[in-house]
Amino acid sequence: MVAYFKLLCLKKSMLVKPKKLEKGDTIAIIAPSAGLYFPHRLDNAIAFLNSEGYKVREFPCTRKLNGWESASAKERAKDIMAAFLDGEVKAIIALFGGTVAIQTLKYLDFEKIKQNPKIFCGYSDNSILNYAFYTQADLVTFYGPCVATQFGEYPRPLEYTLKYFYKALTTSKPIGKVYPSENWTEEFLDWSKKLDLTRPRELKKNKGFEWLRNGRAQGKIIGGCLESIVHLPGTKYWPDYKDKILFLEIAEGQKPAEGDPLAYVDFYLEQLNVLGVFSQIKGLIFGRPYNYTASDIELLKQKILERTNEYTFPILFGADIGHTDPQATVPIGIDASMDSKTNTLEFLESGVK
Repeated sequence: MVAYFKLLCLKKSMLVKPKKLEKGDTIAIIAPSAGLYFPHRLDNAIAFLNSEGYKVREFPCTRKLNGWESASAKERAKDIMAAFLDGEVKAIIALFGGTVAIQTLKYLDFEKIKQNPKIFCGYSDNSILNYAFYTQADLVTFYGPCVATQFGEYPRPLEYTLKYFYKALTTSKPIGKVYPSENWTEEFLDWSKKLDLTRPRELKKNKGFEWLRNGRAQGKIIGGCLESIVHLPGTKYWPDYKDKILFLEIAEGQKPAEGDPLAYVDFYLEQLNVLGVFSQIKGLIFGRPYNYTASDIELLKQKILERTNEYTFPILFGADIGHTDPQATVPIGIDASMDSKTNTLEFLESGVK
């Protein structure tokens, strides 16, 4: 009887993995937060996905624009539910990030989402949905490229981004080791003037991983955009961080080609510290910051160490995650490891079946 109870508890705690993505499958494009400011980016992305052998289905809000949102919260939530309940849809990819995904949560039926598991991929403000699906539907989701930002890249998405997107979504084998990209970019070619259609962005050499604190850790990986997840403490969507590997990355600022002010980032880091997050985790991965000067980066590293100075867990800095190009896709909730001695970050478990 005791053994049966333990097995029952284990089953309840297991995450649901969606089916892998295959050629010919239908990918849903939804706009759960910001709307379509730049239609040519969506058109580019659809053309690319079609050329890769996928069908694409736009939902009603995909091409809408209502100020800083695509449409009302109810309309956006309706699209999310419709995508999960559509029997032909295999994967759901967010159009953009934004600031208002949190408004959709009260309109979502997480039990139905759990019963109809699909690949969900996005980053930035989509962290809100990643956390909600993880805590309320026990669903493995993917912190990775969005439609307009990565798949709309000219003349095509960056190869490193595609490599890890496909490794994460198209095979039931673990991704394995995640290597640093050889080159990266943060160059801004004004989309409003369609300068992004005139040439590929300039790439610069990647220095690789940097370890702010040495060590080794293994655990379930969880995380997202720092500016988004700090809106969730005190809600049912806030996860358990015990023995987890936490990844964080920071968004751009309020103006194009600007990073988020360091004073804000420092505040958010201390918020996690006060909440006890750093006292629970086994390791910390920090993504490459967007458009920071060399001195800003050094100060950010200093602040990360200051906010975590009570603890001994390893800290990896400069990962290709989030608001940087190219970017790796992170399956949220799977086993991962990090080791400064071997200079490795490894995803030990597949996020799909």
